[in-house]
Amino acid sequence: MPHIDQREMSKSIVNGIAITSFIFAISIYTPIFGFFSSLFIPLPIIFYRLKLGRKKGFIVAVAMMIIMIIMLGKISVDLLFFGELLILGFALGELIEMNLSIERTFLYACGTVLLIGIVGLFFYSNMAGTGISALISAYVAKNLEFSMTLYKNIGVSEENIHAVSNTLENIRYILVGILPALVTALIFFIAWINLLLAKPLLRSTSLLYPDFGSLKLWKAPEFLVWIVIGCGLLLLLQETTFRVIGLNGLIILMTIYFFEGIAIVSFYFEKKRFPRMLRFCLYSLIALQQVLLFVVVGLGFFDIWLNFRKLEIKNGN
Repeated sequence: MPHIDQREMSKSIVNGIAITSFIFAISIYTPIFGFFSSLFIPLPIIFYRLKLGRKKGFIVAVAMMIIMIIMLGKISVDLLFFGELLILGFALGELIEMNLSIERTFLYACGTVLLIGIVGLFFYSNMAGTGISALISAYVAKNLEFSMTLYKNIGVSEENIHAVSNTLENIRYILVGILPALVTALIFFIAWINLLLAKPLLRSTSLLYPDFGSLKLWKAPEFLVWIVIGCGLLLLLQETTFRVIGLNGLIILMTIYFFEGIAIVSFYFEKKRFPRMLRFCLYSLIALQQVLLFVVVGLGFFDIWLNFRKLEIKNGN
């Protein structure tokens, strides 16, 4: 950590709280852009953890937690989600300072967040006097109703709204079943995007960022393919519990293979020297088109056999 005098330290703490508060305010007050802006909440926490050190960085995170409680007005599942983002940012800052490999940095941070999230959900369900399953089901139902209201406000046709309304209960049932995988995949994605964005930010301010090597060469561990096959076999069983476990496993693994697939895409963008604007447009297209997302996941999965980048090593790190 670079030397900072007391006045500069205090100013940095205030700036960290202000910037994170601004991102949080956008997250909760703008229905359309709110979710996307929330993805970047960990970034200022990472930056100020590394700039200010552990104790002062912790002050920024705790102050933000208090501000979140005040702005949301109550302790809720939403507060738990935003609190997890603060923890993710702080954990990533800690692990970056430890100069670990990209895999360990990623998995330790996400594992910490998920573990704390489970504990927090357990305590919150006890406070609310209801079971975790009932709590999650009610939360999913509430958000589905909010989505329906949003569809009406943005001008979706009554016919389409009616069609969705008729299947709302089935959608709720499916979402509750795969919610563990969706939450895990979301935490993975948020950690991934914040690690990528932290690199130019930290290096431009002469703060520590580990040499993870070229992430364009990253490959998922080969043994994961057997877990994919196992999860696929679980889907063939008649027992609902096994099928839900298999589906959750596949969603998490698809996220990991997406990272490998996007590394392959990035590798060829650089190899073919695509202009930055064209890369941005193509990445945006991948994010918006579900078919392209699955193509990217497929690239990552089949890379174990087809070796699209013609790598001679098993790990690009």
